[in-house]
Amino acid sequence: MHATHTLRLIWGQLGAALLLALCSFAAHAASDCFEQAGAYQGVNPTVLRAIVWFESKGDANAVHRNADGSVDIGQAQINSIHFSTLARYGVPRHALTDACVNVFVAAWLLKQKMVRHGNTWRAIGAYHSETPAQRDSYARSIQRVLVSWGELQPR
Repeated sequence: MHATHTLRLIWGQLGAALLLALCSFAAHAASDCFEQAGAYQGVNPTVLRAIVWFESKGDANAVHRNADGSVDIGQAQINSIHFSTLARYGVPRHALTDACVNVFVAAWLLKQKMVRHGNTWRAIGAYHSETPAQRDSYARSIQRVLVSWGELQPR
């Protein structure tokens, strides 16, 4: 009986250690995705992290149904308006729940806004909406996240 209890304890500890190692690996891999996506698209990975934090607190499985009938998917809340374009590039809707795919798509979308608006808060706000009031409100929200992380000085 004592040997069985000891064996269970050892396996329990090994299982906990393995789980911790896998979680650390997954967190590191996800962190690398921000750096890789940012470098690939020429956007700031810290801004990508702030967008993800604001949108879903990093929940890769987040789904939000909007009042207009559209759907936002994944940690960066990629809107369904982009699904047909993404499908043409070989990115199906279900792939957006992969944290790394979602971040790469977010970086691509943000880069499109930067091409249009420059490397500005307007571009960051336009990630959410081109409507000026919503765009500017979103940009301020991302600024607040960055300030709270110590990445920006408060205005």
